[in-house]
Amino acid sequence: MPRYLDIAAELKRQIAAGELVPGAKVPSVRKLAATWGVATATAAKALTVVAQEGLINAEPRSGFVVAGSKNVKAPKWSRQHDLTRDRLVRAAIDIADAEGLAAVSMRSVTARLGVATMAPYRHVKGKDELVILMADAAFGERGYPSKGSLAWRPRLELAARTLWSLFKRHPWLAQLGPITRPLPLPNLTAHSEWMLVPLEALGLTAAEMLDITVLIFSYTQGIAVHLEREQQAFSTSGMSDEDWMDSTEGALNAITAMGRFPTFSKMLATLNAEGYDLILDNLFEQGLQALLDGLASRMSTIPCGELNTRATNNGD
Repeated sequence: MPRYLDIAAELKRQIAAGELVPGAKVPSVRKLAATWGVATATAAKALTVVAQEGLINAEPRSGFVVAGSKNVKAPKWSRQHDLTRDRLVRAAIDIADAEGLAAVSMRSVTARLGVATMAPYRHVKGKDELVILMADAAFGERGYPSKGSLAWRPRLELAARTLWSLFKRHPWLAQLGPITRPLPLPNLTAHSEWMLVPLEALGLTAAEMLDITVLIFSYTQGIAVHLEREQQAFSTSGMSDEDWMDSTEGALNAITAMGRFPTFSKMLATLNAEGYDLILDNLFEQGLQALLDGLASRMSTIPCGELNTRATNNGD
């Protein structure tokens, strides 16, 4: 019997036996994949089977939950005529937010929406196109004032913090691709436009303007990458940050005992005594200010007359 049917059978057994009661959250795609040692696609297929039998329902941003006895019924395939591209994209975003981008498949989305397997193909060609639409929708969830100061620093700060908030809301966004292959998305371009306006007013060259916007975006993305990785680490290991640190205590003690790293050892001892939490929000802000300070120092080395000349030439 295929592995996905084994998983589905076990889930149905747990529901029938009352081990998973109505309203209880069903193990996520990631959790099932880790528990059974299968690919996420296989785990998603198992959930689809159970959902199609009406035993579990998809809840926005929560994954699947066990249906109540009065709700157990055949899937509403007739709902497929209500399917729109927007509904498809939002369902895929909900899955990615809750379980990661790897959990998004055409099958998992149809299971969440309760529509026929082929219904989404009326709106998108496949998962690749769906992911592009997801990214564009996510980047467009927050924008900027129609009018704002032309001072470069507050605009770059607002852009970075806006992007950071979107990455926190949708951790999978930071995983989409390298900065050297930017996605051609209108809503992503809006963030660049907000940063470019004051840089152009300074009279910077096109190359300088692009370098700065890429620096801001890549810095923010670089910190945000760890949001999704932390979710993955917890999902696959079941260990919190504290649990993981406890598990590495012996290895760290062995390193400090070598005597080769006195400064590291002293720092670690102090942090253990005083307590320390690595908070990504704080790290992001600290790094952002350091980056902007560096840009301010760089711009201060360009004579004002040269900036004015550049601005005039650009205006011509």
